Amino acid sequence: MRVKILPSKAEGSVLAPPSKSMAHRMLMGAGLAEGVSVIGNIDLSEDIKATLGILKALGCDYKIDDRTVTMKGVGKRSLQTEEKLDSKESGSTLRFFIPLLLTGGGKVRFVGAKRLMERPLEIYENICKEQGIFYQRTEQALELEGKLKSTHYKVPGNISSQFITGLLYALPLLEGDSVIEVLPPVESKAYIEMTLEALEYYGIKIQRKENTFYISGGQTYIAKDSVVEGDYSNAAFLDAFNLIGGEVQVEGLREDSLQGDQIYKTYFELLKEDKPVMDIAECPDLGPILMGMAAALHGAKFTGTKRLKIKESDRGTVMAEELKKFGIRVEVLENEITVFPGKLKKPEEVLNSHNDHRIAMTLATLCTITGGYIEGAESVRKSFPNYYEEIQKLGIQVMRED
Repeated sequence: MRVKILPSKAEGSVLAPPSKSMAHRMLMGAGLAEGVSVIGNIDLSEDIKATLGILKALGCDYKIDDRTVTMKGVGKRSLQTEEKLDSKESGSTLRFFIPLLLTGGGKVRFVGAKRLMERPLEIYENICKEQGIFYQRTEQALELEGKLKSTHYKVPGNISSQFITGLLYALPLLEGDSVIEVLPPVESKAYIEMTLEALEYYGIKIQRKENTFYISGGQTYIAKDSVVEGDYSNAAFLDAFNLIGGEVQVEGLREDSLQGDQIYKTYFELLKEDKPVMDIAECPDLGPILMGMAAALHGAKFTGTKRLKIKESDRGTVMAEELKKFGIRVEVLENEITVFPGKLKKPEEVLNSHNDHRIAMTLATLCTITGGYIEGAESVRKSFPNYYEEIQKLGIQVMRED
């Protein structure tokens, strides 16, 4: 889908979309529980549909009414299925469920988008190799067979926290006790905190000493009702209008949230300064919008950028490519990106989302200044399916060309 966005000013109030990260965690807790849980404020993005699809394949029974999911969990049933488990484009879904499916001990086959199957999984591959679990990965699928063991796991902390989350959800279901030792330096600490909060909510007890987690086996997830909090990651794309002349009030965000991406508010203030420097190692999902707003303001240098390469796209490289169409020069190094100061011009070429939801939303924000066309605009469905409708309510002129 291609959209045309005309120069326009955003004004009004808007409700932050629900946190996709916490929705995954709440749905999994409910799906693993004995009994019925009701989860409110669920946005049926493509990633959340992927998680729901796998829960259904595992035997969970659920119904969706408006933005509420009523889930009957599988409880103590063994997590096995002969169905293909489609993770679509969701890295969270794939990485969260791999260890869970290995608690069942049977054959497992995950499928997903080509880009997803290219993203790193070495942590699990190494665990499977050490424990004698069959592991075979192709461009189309990941096949596993074997049972995860209760043991002492040593996991590098400078990788995606999704691997740690997957193990934290799975190990309490095994018979024996386990330990996860996260080796420093530890990145994405906030996402680990969110995982621990969700697990505790659903009755799972984990002892912690700094970066080591002690997990008793034989635990049971407890059914419980919940409401998903607002999402700081996607709220940043709405609040960004205020940096370029808009007057937008973003509502529905928890002030005491554990979400690491709430740091966007601090970084937005820094972007108002002349050529600021900021470390985004702990918040790579903010990379595109921070780069976009730096282009619109005074430029900026970003450090800790290496993980942008392994997201839905190589975000540093593709943002440099798209910002060049606005007349902005960007230098991309191994772990550092500089957006040089310049004046935004109207792109003469069609912009490209590179099938990345956060690239699409960043380009849309910039187009409210200059106008422009965005190809692959439908990629927002991954996390924020009603994004264009929401910004239209704020006064942004969006025209669809399906």
